[in-house]
Amino acid sequence: MNRELAEIFKQSVNDNAIENGLYKTYEVKKGLRNEDSTGVLVGLTKIADVVGYKRVNGEKVDDIGRLYYRGYEIKDLIDGLDFSEHHAFEEVAFLILFGKLPNASELALFMSYLQSHYALPKDFLELNILRMPGKNLMNKVQQAILMLYGYDENSDDTTAMNTLFQGLNIIAKMPAIISYSYQAKRHNFDDESLIIHQIDPHCTISESILRLIRSDMQYTDTEVRVLDCMLILHTDHGGGNNSTFTNVVISSTGTDIYSAISGSIGSLKGPRHGGASLAVCQMMSAVIDEIGYQADDAAIRGIVERLLDKDFFDHSGLIYGIGHAVYTLSDPRSEILKEKAYMLAEEKQMIEQFDFYKRFEEIAKQCIKERKGKSVSSNIDFYSGFVYSMLNIPQELVSLLFVTARIVGWLAHNIEDKCYCDKIVRPATKYVGDTKKFVKIEER
Repeated sequence: MNRELAEIFKQSVNDNAIENGLYKTYEVKKGLRNEDSTGVLVGLTKIADVVGYKRVNGEKVDDIGRLYYRGYEIKDLIDGLDFSEHHAFEEVAFLILFGKLPNASELALFMSYLQSHYALPKDFLELNILRMPGKNLMNKVQQAILMLYGYDENSDDTTAMNTLFQGLNIIAKMPAIISYSYQAKRHNFDDESLIIHQIDPHCTISESILRLIRSDMQYTDTEVRVLDCMLILHTDHGGGNNSTFTNVVISSTGTDIYSAISGSIGSLKGPRHGGASLAVCQMMSAVIDEIGYQADDAAIRGIVERLLDKDFFDHSGLIYGIGHAVYTLSDPRSEILKEKAYMLAEEKQMIEQFDFYKRFEEIAKQCIKERKGKSVSSNIDFYSGFVYSMLNIPQELVSLLFVTARIVGWLAHNIEDKCYCDKIVRPATKYVGDTKKFVKIEER
């Protein structure tokens, strides 16, 4: 950093400040959100619906959270799917992409297509992953997706049909991309042994992930079921979430799916979006180091108060995993995940740890309600890290598993926008600066 330029920048920020009141004067929706925190309507979709409140006499009222995939409530899907065959995620991916639940032959066709595209292109592993390992895995996977563009003979064909098959090819390759990127990072930056397993084309996506990241390639039935559920819960969340909207915005210019997905990964990396899962992991690790699993409720309340007072962890005043932009009384994904976490905790003999998370969640919600007077719920990020830790999945892979699942949703919204909107996203901004006369450099 250059000190002189840094000082110039600080002065610039001060001189060019935009008064907060101007946003209200010109009716600018900061963050594309209305004053009651609801989102500005920017599109129409038949893919997913996120319900966190209701309207009573025109006023926003808190409500039990609901999430629908193609009209099916998420809890009904989770309760109805057969997880014993380890392909529940693929079944939901078909639903999201094609708008209907597959019959047996359609599911077999879909899975066969994905499995036949698991393998990376010739020399891709050596040239693009092993020789160029990344310290940050989100950035590395972003790069790997862009590199796939060069192996696609129809890379610039952006028709809806071609985009679908390009997207399916990317989805199929994600277990290998994230696993090999992780192994390369461990070897080059963490001084660990390099472990590269061959791809098994008979595995499902969840099985492939667990098999490729583990040195012994072993996993239990419960582990696959839980990971399948995790991927399903992350598959889509409507068209208004930041990474999906980013995907549609980028795609609306007419660019390729590789660029659009890469942009979405950049969005998802942020701690206000998908990166929150990692932030929860880090926050809870710090909390547990400070007070331990056996802490009583008073000790938990004390650490929660310190978090809110910016006196602990990252001093942001945030409690990661608590609260959501849409959900108020509950996040249906978190409620489902809590049940799965308990099931896995029993198998792993980690009920004490599960109980700590549950108590922390309730106390955090109480404290925020007392301070801010609003109802909040835990979101999907809160229990995600705990579940992944019980699956022995490293923290570094948490956000990448989010990406692996959400590519399905990104692809579906990308195609839907191409088919029914197909207009470049180009909103407006209001200039609120001064007009000036040019001054020659020797007179400044």
